[in-house]
Amino acid sequence: MKQIIFPLALLLALTACQSKEDQKKHDAMVAQQAKAELLAELKAKEEARKKAALQAERNASKLEKVGIHVEGSKIIIDTNKTKTFFKKMTQKLEKKMQKIQKDLQKGRLEENQTGINIDENKINIDLNRTKGFLESWGKKMQEIVKDLDEVSKKIEPAVTPERSDHSKLPPQ
Repeated sequence: MKQIIFPLALLLALTACQSKEDQKKHDAMVAQQAKAELLAELKAKEEARKKAALQAERNASKLEKVGIHVEGSKIIIDTNKTKTFFKKMTQKLEKKMQKIQKDLQKGRLEENQTGINIDENKINIDLNRTKGFLESWGKKMQEIVKDLDEVSKKIEPAVTPERSDHSKLPPQ
């Protein structure tokens, strides 16, 4: 009987060892896959965070150029910066308008951005350039509206439901 039990026990022990080695290999492979998935997830989250931070920085820099700084439910307007921004914009527009007016008086106009060229004999309108100009201008306007919408959404939670008058700031 010992002769049968001893080889059987030895066979079972060897099978169990083999099974444990296979299990260890399997566990190591599963752990490696889980680790790879976690790293991919962390990388995706980090990229999303960086993208959100970059977008917030872009939005903030646009408003800060105008002199507007938003902190939670507070809007801080630097009037000096705002005046300077609008003065520069006004000067640029005035120069552009004066140039266009002089060119029109002379009977010519060359505006490459808009695709419109006027000379004494003919008017050329490049519809592709005009379309491109209007699309880019439209996108810029949409960005401005989007920025203003985001600012209003940041401010909106600060207004209590009882108050329908949005002109008053909530108590501090």
